[in-house]
Amino acid sequence: MAQTVGDHLLQRLREWGVQQVFGYPGDGINGIVASFGKADNQPRFVQTRHEEMAAFAAVGYAKFSGQAGVCMATSGPGAIHLLNGLYDAKLDHVPVVAIVGQTARSAMGGSYQQEVDLQSLYKDVAAEYLVEVNVSEQLPNALDRAIRSAQASRSPTALIIPADLQEEQYHPPQHVFKHVPSSPPGTEWSCPVPSDRALDAAADVLNAGEKVAVLVGQGARAAAAEVRELAETTGAGVAKALLGKDVLSDDLPYVTGAIGLLGTRPSYELMRDCDTLLIVGANFPYSQFLPDFEQARAVQIDLDGRFIGMRYPTKVNLVGDASATLRALLPKLTRKTDRSWRETIEKNTAGWWETVEREASVEAEPVNPMAVVSELSRRIPDNAIVTADSGSATNWYARNLRIRGTIRSSLSGTLASMGPAVPYAIGAKFAHPDRPVIALVGDGAMQMNGMAELITITRYRHLWSDPRCVICVFHNNDLNQVTWELRAMGSAPKFEESQSLPEVDYAGFARTLGLTAVTVDEPGRLGPAWDTVLNADGPAVLDVRCDPEVPPIPPHATFEQMKSAAEAVLKGDPDALHLVAQGIKTKMQEFLPGKNN
Repeated sequence: MAQTVGDHLLQRLREWGVQQVFGYPGDGINGIVASFGKADNQPRFVQTRHEEMAAFAAVGYAKFSGQAGVCMATSGPGAIHLLNGLYDAKLDHVPVVAIVGQTARSAMGGSYQQEVDLQSLYKDVAAEYLVEVNVSEQLPNALDRAIRSAQASRSPTALIIPADLQEEQYHPPQHVFKHVPSSPPGTEWSCPVPSDRALDAAADVLNAGEKVAVLVGQGARAAAAEVRELAETTGAGVAKALLGKDVLSDDLPYVTGAIGLLGTRPSYELMRDCDTLLIVGANFPYSQFLPDFEQARAVQIDLDGRFIGMRYPTKVNLVGDASATLRALLPKLTRKTDRSWRETIEKNTAGWWETVEREASVEAEPVNPMAVVSELSRRIPDNAIVTADSGSATNWYARNLRIRGTIRSSLSGTLASMGPAVPYAIGAKFAHPDRPVIALVGDGAMQMNGMAELITITRYRHLWSDPRCVICVFHNNDLNQVTWELRAMGSAPKFEESQSLPEVDYAGFARTLGLTAVTVDEPGRLGPAWDTVLNADGPAVLDVRCDPEVPPIPPHATFEQMKSAAEAVLKGDPDALHLVAQGIKTKMQEFLPGKNN
């Protein structure tokens, strides 16, 4: 039987080592779906409940595997639904390839069913490479270039393949005019290093500093050993951008934790007091949390020169691979003998972790959400993968989760979309089927799409050698992050009609799917519940009823600022007195060392 274009597409994906494609079927990709059947489902078609979830799962797979994720959807609405997940990939710099169907070529331009101008629709999100394949001879070059471009630019790319072409016989490109050949899959990527002159200039800045601070992002993940050596040499403290949370262990005494509104007080103090700043693989956008302009002399290392020198007025910019650049820089650094700066950092950091534990132990109604993550930190496996959703749960993930061992973690960092934690977890399980995965999800995101993706987890659980996939739901019946933003930024009380969520039994729904499920509605049951789900013989849901009035107080918040927010909510917030009391009790933990409240 002659090979079709759909057949050759899957063959080429196999040659690239693609093991699964996350997607949802439709008649715009019927030719490719038929090819999956003929190919004995190799690569595996992983059917999510919605195309947006397919894109998010591909992003999660790419983040945790280091390889390009692949997602697929039909023409028209299917292709449209992929967009949010693809923008997540674009903004977090993740390689994802989208393959989408299109109306048959004979019907194009005829206002046909599901005909959408996909090239216009995708030209921003897939700006690095977007092509419509109109003859079979285009296919190898188009697919190969889409994958290579995604990997090289760490961004989404897209192939549009009309429905009728998918079923036509495949003809390879010829050695003739206007045919474009391609090369076998596989690429060896270089590790560029800046010049010695640039490295010397960076070393001069770092050697002259007395109070060195380092900020790492996800681009420093492969350079963790070099960052540790640099921190020991310079006596620096290291803060982490949210996407770089898993770069270094929080057990290191000089690692101050996350930075920014969701960050820690020692990270805030590190940036406030330093005289020298090194930024490694981070594109942290909130410059107000970096040192005051002209306070610190700064050096930045980044693989992508387009994003260098744009967040802080840096003195030296090093465009290169973080690991290779730091290896070349380290011999040029002089070890600092005065360790007083380091001692201050370590003291501040140790005190902060004590404060975090006290805050997590503050009584709430019924469960303090900080305690959910603090209890997880005490028992999380050293090889776990953690995904977090956007919402107030992100605060507790950022501040309370202690990274150690080989723990990996991520979230929708720049787009900050609701809904990716569960599909990220699915992508993570396909990337590492031998590792436990934990998703921290607000009930808003769970209602938006997480519940449906429990069905996907149930369907594919048998493929994972370690079947543990824990979905932890922060159940407070409130779109809590936006509620707090209304209070803190808009000086407005909670608006019930937009913020309150309907009551749902998440654990009960999980049980109908045959999953382990535990409901927690009192603090004393939280630790044993985590033990149950982390030791389950399959996927599990932990449904924790949390107090929505525990405030996500920024690390630099003063009592004056809290007073202003309290005055705003007292205008008419439905539970204002409880809210103010929780805020005061939580903030007081910073000023009561050694005491539990």
